[in-house]
Amino acid sequence: MMKRFLSWLHCPPMGMLLIAAVVLGAMPLKPEPHLVEKIRMLMDGALVRPVDIFDLFWHGWPILWIVLRLLTPGAAGQCDMELKP
Repeated sequence: MMKRFLSWLHCPPMGMLLIAAVVLGAMPLKPEPHLVEKIRMLMDGALVRPVDIFDLFWHGWPILWIVLRLLTPGAAGQCDMELKP
């Protein structure tokens, strides 16, 4: 089970994850990026509404994926997900 999860982490190209991290992490730019706003709310203890928690997850998932991928270097290049009919 864990090997299948690790191989799934390494399936999308790193370039695609980096683009997703930059775009989702920076948008919207005005008045400030959502990710910065939600992290500030988390540090202040004001991140209590479900929509804000979801927003933090939505704008931060590519960064989390990249971190998990970098923490599992032994599984690099092992994308063996099979499409079953």
